[in-house]
Amino acid sequence: MTCHVLGPVRTLSAADIDTQWDGLAALLHACVHAGASIGFVLPFSLDDSAAFWRGDVWPAVVSGHRVLLTVYDGGRLVGSVQLDTLTPPNQPHRAEVRKLMVQPNWRRRGLGRILMIALEEYAGRLGRRLITLDTRTGDAAEPLYASLGYQTVGIIPEYARDPYGTERWDATTIMYKRL
Repeated sequence: MTCHVLGPVRTLSAADIDTQWDGLAALLHACVHAGASIGFVLPFSLDDSAAFWRGDVWPAVVSGHRVLLTVYDGGRLVGSVQLDTLTPPNQPHRAEVRKLMVQPNWRRRGLGRILMIALEEYAGRLGRRLITLDTRTGDAAEPLYASLGYQTVGIIPEYARDPYGTERWDATTIMYKRL
């Protein structure tokens, strides 16, 4: 598939999310089924995916503690990332990356990089100067984050269950970047 001209990264408001349920659910569902370690294990249905967006992301966007950045090809949602700004009172300078996702058949085209750069720019406009994240150790996203200047703090062994629902436990790499 040839990569078409992509629209700019969009920030979705709660009202925008209300019009994007199907695309958001399809994105998360496809990523989990492709083995993304983003908090879910198989079996994982479209209903499970929709429940995450409705029960976790939408309320956080409504409350102003989460920013949802997306990228589209035409009208089709092909990637997203979230910036979580709900931090304790002693950490108003920090934010956390949550769930960088790119449709499996759109990977390796620079969309993750585009989303992360937009996330960092948005965080900077909010006065956030330290960004943290975790990623499955050895995952394809780890070198992406390193190439963007994220530093590894350490690795936590047996952090999360394998997304395929096996009894394998994956390590996670904790990273940060000063903006």
